[in-house]
Amino acid sequence: MRRSVFDEDHEAFRATLRDFIAKEVVPVHHEWEEQGHPPRDFYRKLGDLGVLGVQVPEEFGGAGQTSFKFAAVATEETTRAGVSFGNYSVHTNLILPYLMAYANEEQKQRWLPGFASGALMTAIAMTEPGTGSDLANIRTRAELSPDGTHYVLNGAKTFITGGVLADLVLVVARTAPYDPENRRAGLSILCVESRSEGFAVGRKLQKIGLKASDTAELSFTDVKVPARNLLGEEGAGFSYLSHNLPQERLTIALGGAATAAAALRFATDYVRERTVFGKPVAHFQNTKFVLAECATEVTAAQLMADRALELHDECGLTVADAAKAKLFCTETAGRVIDKCLQLHGGYGYITEYPIARLYADTRVSRIYGGTSEVMKTIIAKSLGL
Repeated sequence: MRRSVFDEDHEAFRATLRDFIAKEVVPVHHEWEEQGHPPRDFYRKLGDLGVLGVQVPEEFGGAGQTSFKFAAVATEETTRAGVSFGNYSVHTNLILPYLMAYANEEQKQRWLPGFASGALMTAIAMTEPGTGSDLANIRTRAELSPDGTHYVLNGAKTFITGGVLADLVLVVARTAPYDPENRRAGLSILCVESRSEGFAVGRKLQKIGLKASDTAELSFTDVKVPARNLLGEEGAGFSYLSHNLPQERLTIALGGAATAAAALRFATDYVRERTVFGKPVAHFQNTKFVLAECATEVTAAQLMADRALELHDECGLTVADAAKAKLFCTETAGRVIDKCLQLHGGYGYITEYPIARLYADTRVSRIYGGTSEVMKTIIAKSLGL
């Protein structure tokens, strides 16, 4: 079906990105996967291209766009090429909304110009060993000094995307004693500079997919965080985290729809070229039927993702709608990619083929940002169940 969600500006941005990806990313992406992340100066290149600052206000060096559709284009184009921009999505799609909504003017002046240029890369540290999705159980502590000038931060975080290269990490910590009657109270977000004494990057976690995006353990031992680096109000951290969930889940839904579409294209191209018993694999009825099923599911996922994208730009994407989009698009991607890999036969299991990388990379989309089971719980609650 013809898509109508993007206009001429989005398509011009797409053309620029496609050319950049072909020249700057595809030839070296395998090196990034071996290293575990892109070279640090790659983010400078993204900044120079204007990709990191699309939604950063013009006064801070960005383009000042309010539409999230440019981020959707970036997701589609990287996926189309079977590559990634490392931790770009976490930096721009997850963290920027926190800075835009809760940073004061002085903080924006300090951080946003570097954010847009790639001079300052960010990460967010929520998950702790043993907490998983239960953010109200966070144990990392931050105590305000007697003179009120700084916090002393102690604790550990895990599964931190971008933690290896980040210059500024938004750390969720408990700034008030744990209250079993109100577990969500007392959480705050502190913006911690990675060069701070006592800040340490621990293990670089080895994943089955997303190998060009680093994931690390972080620890904080008596880290002094200036009080002026408190994001928003003390104790309001849990509500801040909830505020950005629709966009985070929309980002994952868009990725699901894009990866399903990419898998369909990879498989269609492959079966036309690959011959079995003297005939192209595309000749067989089973191949045609499988790809017909996949094409239908891809269209359905794109329609849901596009509508959710439009609602988000209109400030009308609800928590339940975002959960529906994430659930459907990621589950669809899992089914479609599995079928498309099967059509590749043994080559589908070889990582030099993009379908194999998609298979490994996509599995986590049903886990992070809230598992599929959590999405179902949210949707059920919206039904009054």
